[in-house]
Amino acid sequence: MNADDDASAYFRDLTSAQVITYGIHNAADVRAAEIQLTSRGTTFMLHSFSGTMAMELKLVGMFNVYNALAAISTALAERIPLEAIRQGLADLTSVPGRMEVIDEGQEFLVLADYAHTPDGLDKALSAVREFAEGKIITVFGCGGDRDRTKRPLMGQLAAKYSDVVIITSDNPRSEDPVRILKDIERGLHEHGACEASYVLIEDRRQAIVRAIEISGPGDIVLIAGKGHETYQLINDCTLHFDDREEAREAIRQKMMAGRQ
Repeated sequence: MNADDDASAYFRDLTSAQVITYGIHNAADVRAAEIQLTSRGTTFMLHSFSGTMAMELKLVGMFNVYNALAAISTALAERIPLEAIRQGLADLTSVPGRMEVIDEGQEFLVLADYAHTPDGLDKALSAVREFAEGKIITVFGCGGDRDRTKRPLMGQLAAKYSDVVIITSDNPRSEDPVRILKDIERGLHEHGACEASYVLIEDRRQAIVRAIEISGPGDIVLIAGKGHETYQLINDCTLHFDDREEAREAIRQKMMAGRQ
């Protein structure tokens, strides 16, 4: 159980089973300390009932420290040696579409994430803000023929955390894409974002290209909303579209242009 979660005490009282706790801020059986969050991964010192060891993750964000602690606790309960746990975590790569790192050797970080709700976008961007050193450039849209009330909320969140916001299409379906973009834009205005801090680009491919073009060393590009999806729904058509493929191609083009 997560000792940093107030609900853990409630659930602990409901079980007669042995309980193992993990956490960062509160006392726990398995605890992470000296946490270092960077755009290239995460390190922390693990303190547990089986010993102390430095851990390294290729994954980013504080939420992945908690995920790692839960996995470590489970492995320790199964009597798996700490060294095997350390190696397993070090070898772990991004889950497809969940803060997935798009790496073509560029000097900036590109992440693709499935965040397509206000809560999801809040969590993704707050995780990025924890280790951001340069600009945060966010590319996202909202689905058509769906709840319109969440669009300005997501615009507010993007403006709150980002230095640059590129509003684009997601899966517009039968709805006018421009109307969707304008609904999102309203949220940026409500947050007080200046017009120089965002742009509306209906074509998602062009939006991703623009984000890559304006990024520099140390910046972070978050492409949110589709994650692992490999399609885009426009009117009655299902078209092949993969944010990760588009980002890789845009990065390669940028790097080739830089070498010329």
